[in-house]
Amino acid sequence: MAMGGLDPRRSTAENYRVWGREARGRCPAYESLAASVADDDLILGFLRTMPPAKRQPNLLFAAARYLLGAPPGIGTLRGLVRRNEAELTHVMLARLTQTNEPARCATLLPALARLPGPLALIEVGASAGLNLLFDRYSYDYDGYHLLAGADPYAPTLRCAVRGPVPLPTRLPAIAWRAGLDLNPLDVTREDDVRWLSCLVWPGESDREDRLAAAIASARRDPPPIYRGDLLTDLPALAAQAPAEATLVIFHSAVLAYVAPEDRERFAGTVRGLAAVWLSNEAPGVVPGLPPTAFREGTFVLGHGGRTPLAFTDGHGTWLHWLDEEGR
Repeated sequence: MAMGGLDPRRSTAENYRVWGREARGRCPAYESLAASVADDDLILGFLRTMPPAKRQPNLLFAAARYLLGAPPGIGTLRGLVRRNEAELTHVMLARLTQTNEPARCATLLPALARLPGPLALIEVGASAGLNLLFDRYSYDYDGYHLLAGADPYAPTLRCAVRGPVPLPTRLPAIAWRAGLDLNPLDVTREDDVRWLSCLVWPGESDREDRLAAAIASARRDPPPIYRGDLLTDLPALAAQAPAEATLVIFHSAVLAYVAPEDRERFAGTVRGLAAVWLSNEAPGVVPGLPPTAFREGTFVLGHGGRTPLAFTDGHGTWLHWLDEEGR
């Protein structure tokens, strides 16, 4: 089972080749770079000095970009390993892959808006909390528009839809929100914002613009993000939610970074809470969620760890709602 793009059954080189194929069509620069790393003894040797969970392509490339001030190529990455190995090691050990893509709100919103309000939200693996701000953003589902308030900074999230998507008629009322993360990021700290920007793949200017707009909006009233472990600290945070609201615990692209046995522990914890559980993860990652037909790179939006609702794009650009036969 893969952890953050790494499969312990494969060599580091093969993991980079697989990851490069997954980047095809999204980021030619990283597709090429991952393939080059897979054949580079110097960089592979450096990666072998890192803990297995820290050998992720996303983490290596973002850390290199953070230090270089620009996306790496194979030449600049080799130079960084030769001349600044200690500094690169420090950044990779100190940082986590915490991609905070606000467009994932567009794929989660239809499931969220069907719940009785007001809502109390807890996002697990919240990073800087940009996916807690559903009611700050405007939405465009193939020309079907939902408009938020008059925040001049907030982005419009555009999402293509297929299948019987229950498009909401209004944004949900959110009475309370909080995030939980091992290493919370702060949208008011320039260094944390720089790290978030380094996690965006080169050439994805729409993602860069969307991230900048979401950060500008969040800075006006940042959501509270608490430092904690999803395995031990979730129940205490859930106990703080107002009793009169529907508690929703959700996460997106988080459990892939958690060991399989700990995913089972997490699932047991969430099912023991009086909460609605929404997951948006790669197929096979959420314990108990039935396997469904999917194409490579697809996420599955699940309810309660039991029911698949939709296929989604990992970066929120499209949503395919499943019919009664799971198609």
